[in-house]
Amino acid sequence: MKCREGCGACCIAPSISSAIPGMPEGKPAGERCLHLSAQNLCQLFGQPQRPAVCGGFKAEVDVCGSDRDEAIRLIGWLERMTAA
Repeated sequence: MKCREGCGACCIAPSISSAIPGMPEGKPAGERCLHLSAQNLCQLFGQPQRPAVCGGFKAEVDVCGSDRDEAIRLIGWLERMTAA
């Protein structure tokens, strides 16, 4: 599956525990990444500062569903089910 441009669910729904420029403690689940543009595009895409976890995310139907709202729900559910 190709990532849906302008979705941004993977930059909102999950927590990120690694440092992000401007977010040294990472980000909590459900919070918009500081680098997600108003168009829901990653402003760090292709940059060396982009966290490895972000670069390693692969869009999959099981995770991203059929639209942005479903992606937010699915990724949020996965986050809650795997929270420590």
